[in-house]
Amino acid sequence: MSRDLYQEGLRIRREVVGEERVDSWLESADEFTAPLEQLTTEIGWGAIWSRPGLERKTRSLLTLALLAAQHRDAELEVHLHNAVRNGCTHEEIRETLLHTMAYCGIPTARHAVKLASRVLGSGKKA
Repeated sequence: MSRDLYQEGLRIRREVVGEERVDSWLESADEFTAPLEQLTTEIGWGAIWSRPGLERKTRSLLTLALLAAQHRDAELEVHLHNAVRNGCTHEEIRETLLHTMAYCGIPTARHAVKLASRVLGSGKKA
């Protein structure tokens, strides 16, 4: 493990996700899951999220679309909160998820938009 990438990843992960949540995940890791947390921090956050070329807001919106496409609800829920922390508006989040309709199908978009509405508390009647 690259100590520099891990430290940079940990810094970014805590900024985007929140210190309490990240620390809770790291502290609850056991012998079996600890390598997953280390690699997630080093590769996902240190090597990928620290790259130049895309703002965090853009990375968040891309992450939402990719997670919606894969029906990864637990991760999508976490990254919905992250997107808001990174400055994404509810409208930008909704439009990103609606965009998945053209490439992933109506059921995928419906599911993701409804999950986001529940998670973000924006489910007011139109």
